[in-house]
Amino acid sequence: MISVAVNETSQVSQARRQAVDIAKANAFSEADAGRVAIVATELATNLIKHGGGGEILIGPYDDHGKNGIEVLALDRGKGMANIEACFEDGFSKAGTAGNGLGAVARQSHVIDVVSWPGLGTAVLARLERGVPSPEPNRPHPPWGAVTVAMPGEDVNGDAWSAGDSSDGRTLFVADGLGHGPDAAEASVEAVRLFQRHKGHQVPTLLDYVHGGLRSTRGAAVSIARINPGRDKIMFSGIGNVAGAIVAPSGIRRMVSLSGTAGHVARKIQGFEYPFAGGLVILHSDGLATSWTLDRYPGLLNAHPTLVAGVLYRDFARRRDDVTILVSSGE
Repeated sequence: MISVAVNETSQVSQARRQAVDIAKANAFSEADAGRVAIVATELATNLIKHGGGGEILIGPYDDHGKNGIEVLALDRGKGMANIEACFEDGFSKAGTAGNGLGAVARQSHVIDVVSWPGLGTAVLARLERGVPSPEPNRPHPPWGAVTVAMPGEDVNGDAWSAGDSSDGRTLFVADGLGHGPDAAEASVEAVRLFQRHKGHQVPTLLDYVHGGLRSTRGAAVSIARINPGRDKIMFSGIGNVAGAIVAPSGIRRMVSLSGTAGHVARKIQGFEYPFAGGLVILHSDGLATSWTLDRYPGLLNAHPTLVAGVLYRDFARRRDDVTILVSSGE
């Protein structure tokens, strides 16, 4: 994903240009790229007028047969007391026409918003090719992610993958050692190895990834598999890609062993955890380990990418690549 800071009006046009460039690079037509431009412009403008500035994340997505461009707007402003009212044309507390979120909703195939008074707002808009048609009960996808390169780097040294099979849902995050192109090479190769061998049991799969990364600089990697009965998770990791189970009752951190996949792994072991529902989150060390969802009532039920976006906004270290992969248990 591309990050664009939006703290003054001149940066609104930058967010729009970045969004259009990404849309065209992903085979969006001129008309569809125009819808992306409208969404990016409205969300960036709202950041200035209502959020006191913030950040726009833009990138392609591809999950469960749906693919397109997603635009994520994040701010730490006053928040919304009434989210539904803010979608009504003409509703505004900033002396504007009040058409921002309504316009975003009309151009998007998916829109989800979370906001808390005093804690800011996060808005996710997803756009596919073609004019959107109303889908009021469209369910959230099973997973979503935010992945952003370290400030100053053009290439992200992290990578992730997820998929469903008869063995369950399997989640994977790789953090290439260091930063830049060599780190990206290691993490991309880790994902390729994961996809090639993902039919194996989790510890065996991790062993294949470890062995296949020997020609690279190596990576921290973790794998989580939610079993079909949805009553347990198998987790295995090498290095500091962390895993956690998040439920209304709290957070349970999973165990990843020390080492670097491709170079040093004294032991590869799987750990089994009970899972009665909630979210499974894997993340690279670009996210502070102190993260929590306690301050955000209702966030557990939001779009997985929106959950990842709020964690990124409030807990990213901002001095490293960061990837946050969020999956529901459904």
